[in-house]
Amino acid sequence: MVTINIASPEHLKYAGEIVLLMEKAAKKRGTGIAKRKVEYIQKKIQESKAVIATDGDCFVGFCYIETWEHKNFVANSGLIVKESYRGKGIAKKLKYKAFELSRKKYPEAKLFGITTSLAVMKINTELGYKPVALAEITRDESFWEGCKSCVNYPILMHTGKTHCLCTGMLFDPATANSPLGEKNNVEQEKISQE
Repeated sequence: MVTINIASPEHLKYAGEIVLLMEKAAKKRGTGIAKRKVEYIQKKIQESKAVIATDGDCFVGFCYIETWEHKNFVANSGLIVKESYRGKGIAKKLKYKAFELSRKKYPEAKLFGITTSLAVMKINTELGYKPVALAEITRDESFWEGCKSCVNYPILMHTGKTHCLCTGMLFDPATANSPLGEKNNVEQEKISQE
């Protein structure tokens, strides 16, 4: 049975497998998934900034969170599911768990992502994300540095980081309703003022 949990030190042993799976998926799709080192994935696990899917002792899927611009922006990144487990809703469950973790850790932050995957766009839409111009997401240079390993990086640079093959998506807690049953901040303020 597949379980989805916040990653913990017991999951550090899967970091190498996660990195290899990310690289394999990027090559197969011919589009970019920023390359990550084993140490980077281990750090996300140690900081409780990752979610993992397992089937007994078998690694199944993974997603981690990153913060940008003094924790004003949060990205759920590196979503990956083993090929033999795809089509079973695991990616959606991982994204929902990562979304929940992000909202708990950084309730005021805007959540964003960039993707070429239609499946991820659909999940993000269910979570309340809206498509946006890349200029509306973080301007933090270290975020864009992560795109350097992507095959589409020359397009991004040629357009001054305004266009790419990726679609930018943003969840703004001040204006969006959460699928987790939360009201947005504006509604909460109205209720507390009544």
